[in-house]
Amino acid sequence: MGPDEREEAADSAVLRAQLRHIYWIGGGSGAGKSTIARRIAAQHGLRVYSTDAVMPDHADRSTPEEAPCLDGFKTMSMDERWVNRSPETMLETFHWYRGEAFGLIVEDLLRLPAGTGVITEGFRLLPHLVKPLLAEPGHAVWLLPTPEFRRAAFDRRGWQIPHKTGNFEMARHNLLERDRMFTDRLFEETKRLDLPVIEIDTTMNEDESAGLVMQAFGF
Repeated sequence: MGPDEREEAADSAVLRAQLRHIYWIGGGSGAGKSTIARRIAAQHGLRVYSTDAVMPDHADRSTPEEAPCLDGFKTMSMDERWVNRSPETMLETFHWYRGEAFGLIVEDLLRLPAGTGVITEGFRLLPHLVKPLLAEPGHAVWLLPTPEFRRAAFDRRGWQIPHKTGNFEMARHNLLERDRMFTDRLFEETKRLDLPVIEIDTTMNEDESAGLVMQAFGF
């Protein structure tokens, strides 16, 4: 190992130590990450950091050079984003799926008081980006919803994005297919990196899902 590699390894070790109090809940859209994070935090006196909630702030803080896909996304109309492109293209070019602005998540977490545990949740927590930050392997889990669960979750929430386009059915199809492929990618990546997952299906209620996550965290 050369000097640069030793310095990088030392920096990584310091960062993992600084983030030792963080618990990570990643996964596909509609898996119940936010609800589960709030329930666990309330029971165990933890803080919740939602990566969804800070997306507008992170978009404002990112430059075109740092986040080129995000910059392109900003210029598109709703139909250009969700109707006129294939789900495959949507998957490959979606800025958050590419990890753009993930460094801002880490910056935010480092600013929080270290004396209180934090549950960080959201689909932006890509396995290959989170794993190098784990001081404790048991501090991260990914929730992978089945297609049936994901569709039922969106039906309950309402289809806000498709309703803002000129072709509701096509936008809904594209969104579901893109998210299915993203969930498949998460499954493959977590398996390759030997990271824990919980499959969320329509037979499970919130109590069961939250209980499995707490079990994964060792609570």
